[in-house]
Amino acid sequence: MSVPATKNEFSESIAAPSWQIELLYDGECPLCVREVNFLKKRDAGRGLVSFVDIAEDGYNPQSHGGIDYEMAMGRIHAVLADGTVIKNVEVFRRIYEILGMGWIYALTKLPVVGAIANWLYGIWADWRLAVTGRPDLVTIMRDRSQRIECENLDRCRSYSE
Repeated sequence: MSVPATKNEFSESIAAPSWQIELLYDGECPLCVREVNFLKKRDAGRGLVSFVDIAEDGYNPQSHGGIDYEMAMGRIHAVLADGTVIKNVEVFRRIYEILGMGWIYALTKLPVVGAIANWLYGIWADWRLAVTGRPDLVTIMRDRSQRIECENLDRCRSYSE
């Protein structure tokens, strides 16, 4: 005879995500979008990976591991189903493992190789905005804040109206 679930157990079972990893990506970065499109094809509708575009104005850090827009823009982050936040090359390693392509990043599990991979990724992350022809992060943050403030206050109307 089974024991009925308590309210807390029932709530937890409903709240458990169907995905194994939630990828936070910059939807305004053409190279990031290209990678995400590749990963979506590999996911093939299985829902193993949840893709969250941090560039959307409605992005809510509290719903995604507390990773705010600026942090997410600086380095790639992901949230595991248990709420653990990971970043840098570990994100790619975990996603590729989940999607059955773990061999691609397998060497990064070795401490020395992993450290070098994270160092190289850090260089890429620092330069990706310039490489993709975008403004620096300070400018992007300022423009985003102004746009969101205008939308929320509905006070920034075009002078042509």
